[in-house]
Amino acid sequence: MKIWIFALVMFCIITTAASAEQKKPVKPAQKDKCPVCGMFVYKYPDFVAEIIFRDGSYAVFDGAKDMFKYYFNLKKYNPKKTLDNIDSLYVTDYYDLSLIDARRAFYVRGSDVYGPMGKELIPFVNHPDAQEFMRDHRGNAILKFQDITPKTIKGLD
Repeated sequence: MKIWIFALVMFCIITTAASAEQKKPVKPAQKDKCPVCGMFVYKYPDFVAEIIFRDGSYAVFDGAKDMFKYYFNLKKYNPKKTLDNIDSLYVTDYYDLSLIDARRAFYVRGSDVYGPMGKELIPFVNHPDAQEFMRDHRGNAILKFQDITPKTIKGLD
């Protein structure tokens, strides 16, 4: 009996860990265009953002701002998908240029650094880097994913 319970507990732990794992980011191909603005994303590797769906399909963007526009208006840009279909969201950390979890990132708004589409939310993997950047580049706020609204994004256009 104890072996059976142990096996069941191990199965639950393994399946929970596997389901919690995010899909890995993709490398934008030369043909990949931002679905919001139509720009070729591979030309702007320092600003790439991505949404990966559970079925393995994805959308890539030339900056966090366009990713949020897509995210907030998914029905317009990809009517066959819902927010529940999203597996992972990634943005590019400004300092080390690695793709990081967009839901855990810190975003600086209002800085003097512009992305491919002008004013941009500049993502960071940690709060101290965001603070340093905000001081150096005259940003006016540090936001978390859940703090960003359609109004926040509209204010960048």
